[in-house]
Amino acid sequence: MSNISTVNKILVSGGTHGNELSGVQAVKYWQNNNEELRKHCPSALVDLALINEKAIEKRMRYVDEDLNRQFTFERLAKNGGAEHNALNHEQQLAQSINTTYGPKHDPKYDLVIDIHNTTSNMGPSVILLSSDNFHIQIARFIKQSMPEAVILVEDQIDYQAHPYFCTIGKRGVMLELGPQAHGTLKAALFLQTKQLTEIILRFIQTWNTKALEPMPETTGFRLDKEVPYPTRNGLKSAMIHPSIDGEDFNALATGSPCFLGFDGNDIHWEEDTTYPHFIGEAAYHHLDIAFATAKKIDI
Repeated sequence: MSNISTVNKILVSGGTHGNELSGVQAVKYWQNNNEELRKHCPSALVDLALINEKAIEKRMRYVDEDLNRQFTFERLAKNGGAEHNALNHEQQLAQSINTTYGPKHDPKYDLVIDIHNTTSNMGPSVILLSSDNFHIQIARFIKQSMPEAVILVEDQIDYQAHPYFCTIGKRGVMLELGPQAHGTLKAALFLQTKQLTEIILRFIQTWNTKALEPMPETTGFRLDKEVPYPTRNGLKSAMIHPSIDGEDFNALATGSPCFLGFDGNDIHWEEDTTYPHFIGEAAYHHLDIAFATAKKIDI
């Protein structure tokens, strides 16, 4: 076991994106049943928070700008030095959040569990932003407890360089559950949200009490890159190919079709075999991101 200290204070959050309702409803449920989570991890204080309440009220991903991209040191410093009234809603909110739940440079929370939904068929996925021993053990514990869960590692940059809300904690994980249309709620995904969160808390309890048993290696994925939609004359010229639509984390082999052009012709994957995910994510469509790729790894 690594020398990471005991996890004493945990924040479980929903509504960082206001139209991703599994986290919103789960947090509301736990707020009304406040012992439901704590019984899984009595060795730590567990707090709950709804993050972007104005976006939740409007059932929008965000009001002005994606809140989950505001938490780099550079953005927090830049917006902190600006005239407050000149900032948009999410920029102001990030400053407030950083004061309330951070600050990022000196975190109050040992762990932040931030709950999201995706329109992509990613099932119950857990995004880990580091690959040290603590996160290796949490990945193995999750897979042992919930074999259908998918572990996605995004450690291509240093943990604190990520822009995500969860990085205001000393450690942060994101849950991504899908497919679920924005502004809707699926009972199965809601139950998986609760289950995944409880599993993570049980892991923390075993970590804190030094009761963690050795666990075998498991399989996960490491983020590689984002793949844009094909364009012609500055406009999208193709769609996600039906053969990969909904096939998140399944292999996309060299030469396989990945896009269907509006002209009816297939466009084929020309690189090495990869594992696409966030396939056709609705929130990324305006960014021209078709999917992300990953490599399969042992954890």
